Amino acid sequence: MCLRWLALVSLFVVFLIPAPVLRAQGYGSGEAVECVSHNFSYARCEVPWRDARLVRQLSDTACIRGQNWGIRHGALWVDRGCGGRFVAAGGGHHGGDPDYGGGGWHPGPGWDTRFVVGCASEDYRYRFCQVDLGGAGRAYVSRKISGAECIEGRTWGWNRAGIWVDQGCAAEFTIDRRWR
Repeated sequence: MCLRWLALVSLFVVFLIPAPVLRAQGYGSGEAVECVSHNFSYARCEVPWRDARLVRQLSDTACIRGQNWGIRHGALWVDRGCGGRFVAAGGGHHGGDPDYGGGGWHPGPGWDTRFVVGCASEDYRYRFCQVDLGGAGRAYVSRKISGAECIEGRTWGWNRAGIWVDQGCAAEFTIDRRWR
């Protein structure tokens, strides 16, 4: 009887611990961590890294850094349905900090450049257009194509991974891609 009670209590405790915490424990700096937003809710997964990169998307919802996933204060965070497998970015445990001998990835010649891409919200729906802006890049509307307004922060925006548009905004965007 006592053994059955102990097993039941143990099982109950396991279900009380949030799934992201269970999945993130036991991973070292060279291993992947799965972090999933269940029911479109915010979830936090503790990691020993300063930066992370998505290596495999596990959800139907697109995982977009800065919008529905990121890393802050020693933890990955996911939200609004993003689920993915993440690894340390920029040289492992210390995130490519040059003081730790990392250094990480460096772009080849011609990386810092300016170019134009188009991105359109079809049927007034959200759309993300992937384009690498680099760590210090930026985007701006160079020519509006739609009759709908294109207002930064409201109907369009950008992050390191690309441009998003919504509510009918369609435009040509000038990308100033900068590594640092």
